[in-house]
Amino acid sequence: MRIPTPLRATLIAASALLALPGTAVAAPMAPPLHHQAWPLQPVAALSAERLATADLVAAAKWGTDSPIDDPAREQQVLDSVAAQAQQIGADPDEVRRIFRDQIEANKVVQRGLYAEWTAHPDRAPTTKPDLNVVRQTINRINTDLVRAVADSTPARTAPTCRPELALAVVEIHHEKHPDLLHTGALVRSLASVCRN
Repeated sequence: MRIPTPLRATLIAASALLALPGTAVAAPMAPPLHHQAWPLQPVAALSAERLATADLVAAAKWGTDSPIDDPAREQQVLDSVAAQAQQIGADPDEVRRIFRDQIEANKVVQRGLYAEWTAHPDRAPTTKPDLNVVRQTINRINTDLVRAVADSTPARTAPTCRPELALAVVEIHHEKHPDLLHTGALVRSLASVCRN
């Protein structure tokens, strides 16, 4: 059976979540898609939802003086999620590390879109979303994601974390059909979710 190219790309990207540097990890037998007991599914799904806002952020910034890299805004986000983590008894340093990956993944999408729009101006956005409204959406997702990260701590420390996270990425691809840019960025956003 030949695997369709978009799914093959997703499986390759998701397999990056399976491997620790310098090692090979065998995935356990996969549960069927839509398995309700996956504790990492909410983390992956909220990461994908957060990543979808990158298109709106890029469109809002396109053609303006607003840079993709915004250290002041990034620090606000990191401080906010660390404070939220502390309030609910989660590790603020761990949450901060996970959200650094979220921010970097968002910038990967923005840079990819900028490159596409520069090469193909006819594909560039013609309207600008209100960045403040987009950031309100991001803040809501951040709050939900902090809670999902805290709730999934046992799964994130288990030996099965990477295979389960990879399966969650495959399931998201199956449901949402993201392009290669967004799939790769999703994998990047999840790089620090597993502790081992």
